[in-house]
Amino acid sequence: MSALLEVSGVSVSFDGFKALNNLSFSINKAELRAVIGPNGAGKTTFMDVVTGKTRPDEGRVQWGEPPVSLLGKSESAIAVAGVGRKFQRPTVFEDQSVRDNLMMALKKERAPLAVLFFKPGRADFERVAELAEVIGLGPQLVRKAGELSHGQKQWLEIGMLLAQEPQLLLVDEPAAGMTTAEREKTTEILKEAAKSRAVVVVEHDMEFVRRLECKVTVLHEGSVLAEGSLDHVTQNKDVIEVYLGR
Repeated sequence: MSALLEVSGVSVSFDGFKALNNLSFSINKAELRAVIGPNGAGKTTFMDVVTGKTRPDEGRVQWGEPPVSLLGKSESAIAVAGVGRKFQRPTVFEDQSVRDNLMMALKKERAPLAVLFFKPGRADFERVAELAEVIGLGPQLVRKAGELSHGQKQWLEIGMLLAQEPQLLLVDEPAAGMTTAEREKTTEILKEAAKSRAVVVVEHDMEFVRRLECKVTVLHEGSVLAEGSLDHVTQNKDVIEVYLGR
């Protein structure tokens, strides 16, 4: 099975500091993966390279089938190609309803006039209702996004990304600041999303990672230190030394 995303030999330096050092990483089409590691391990830079925000000094980033290079493509072109990214802090339109937030995010033609004259049809309303159920906000469709709890805003943002039908979803620390119940629901949402697309979750919270029940990649000093189940990587003496022992 060929990988959906293949990062090979990627290095990135900032003022002499090697943020990524010959990093290689691959993920398949419908796979959930957690990426962990100490601060400065290269987790954010890795996502920046994949989404086109940062150009690597060397290496390759291959995407899709047949594989095409993502290097040199703009952030918007990479998003259109099917890579969605969720940052740590939710960015939703606070004054708009949950329904309007999801409606604006639907995968549609993005030409200025098309956006201006967009009139949602029945299929659009059905898709929005379906997304709202998936993210646990079915009863909240008419509420303003600004009235939602922190966790609900995170779900809404995940829903807005899913509305764009990405093939790969990059999610940065989704569990931060959530209640226990919200974290459980977030686990469900991410596991469900990974049944039909690749989902990469960058996370510090080991308990949350355990709940995801997926393969884990440990980064350290810009490259992969260990990879496997959470139990496998947490028993690795190098991982214990550089990350868990702190």
